[in-house]
Amino acid sequence: MFITLTIKTTANQADIRIDHQQKISEGLRVLRESGRMLPGQTPDFFRSCVKETLVSSYKTFKEEGVFDGDILIAIEP
Repeated sequence: MFITLTIKTTANQADIRIDHQQKISEGLRVLRESGRMLPGQTPDFFRSCVKETLVSSYKTFKEEGVFDGDILIAIEP
C-alpha cells in the first residue's frame, strides 16, 4: 500500500508518495536524491502530527503507524 505524507526538516518541506513498508530514512533519502530536499544528516526521530508521537527513522512507516496525510517533523539536535 502506498501512502502520501509530508516530511519537514529545519531547511525543507516535501510531499512524498511511498510504500508503507519502506523505512522512514529511505523516504528521506529518496527526497534528497531527487533534489527535493537538501543533503544533510538523517534525523533519528520524527514527530508525527497525526498521532502526536515520536517515530523512529529506522523503522517502516507501517511499523510506526504512519498513514496517509500525516506530517513528519524532524527532531534535529
